[in-house]
Amino acid sequence: MVRVKKTIYSLISAVGAAALAGVGLAAWGNTELRRFELKDVTVPLLPPGTLRGRDEFRLLHISDLHMIPGQSTKEAWVSALDSLNPDLVVNTGDNLSDERAVPDVLRALGPLLNRPGMFVFGTNDYWAPQLPNPFKYLFGIRRIPSYIDLPWRDMRAAFIERGWQDATHQRLEFQVGPVRIAAAGVDDPHHELDDYSLIDGPPNPDADLSLALLHSPEPRVLSEFERDGYQLSLSGHTHGGQLCLPGSRALVTNCGIDRERVQGLHDFGRMKMHVSNGLGTSKFVPLRLFCRPSATLLRITETES
Repeated sequence: MVRVKKTIYSLISAVGAAALAGVGLAAWGNTELRRFELKDVTVPLLPPGTLRGRDEFRLLHISDLHMIPGQSTKEAWVSALDSLNPDLVVNTGDNLSDERAVPDVLRALGPLLNRPGMFVFGTNDYWAPQLPNPFKYLFGIRRIPSYIDLPWRDMRAAFIERGWQDATHQRLEFQVGPVRIAAAGVDDPHHELDDYSLIDGPPNPDADLSLALLHSPEPRVLSEFERDGYQLSLSGHTHGGQLCLPGSRALVTNCGIDRERVQGLHDFGRMKMHVSNGLGTSKFVPLRLFCRPSATLLRITETES
């Protein structure tokens, strides 16, 4: 009887210790939401002589704000990115996590909306988040959206009014400083809202830089962009894995891309691809483990002659 009691006591102690460790881990993961990082990468893509003596073309990639009212620390940090003096801002979607958050998004982006910019949306711009099923998430089963509308049309109108261009199913051509840009984007491919036939074909060969925009880095769409000759794709959605092992090793990607390319700059065939860690999370999963929220400054330089 004494031995049985000791065994039960040991089990209860072990369960209690595990529960305390879980609470501590969750608390730490929640504090990580406010420890923003700026990632800085250099990508030689431009033809020699394009920059006319400048060192680089600065592209700021932001994604997955998932704003809810009251996130003043995030607002201030994102607004301060304007001090980087980016030549171009690219936003790859999932700006909202609450129906009241459009003013918060606009305050966060603030001065960045005065700079040349482009965007595509994700499904969390269109529809409200919902409590996820952890088993579906861990096993890569696609979740059905809530289909509860968010005020994305108001946000889109504000972006366009400030001068940003909507790249969703559009082919865009414009010039920023000395750099001629050809860009194209699709709607969120994670929920099959994309229609690549609307933008099919190579970018203008006279462009100095060709960019592909999509919210989720789904290989079937990346393959289309790569086939058409785009130089650099920009996407988010993965949150870098969000709940990672030490060393930012992702457990899941929540899309079709492999875990090795869930965040950062990688090759996709002949095309470079950049996947953002994102700056937020769903309000129903407010924690990150070994994967801090981030934006990325891509310093695009000339190739060697």
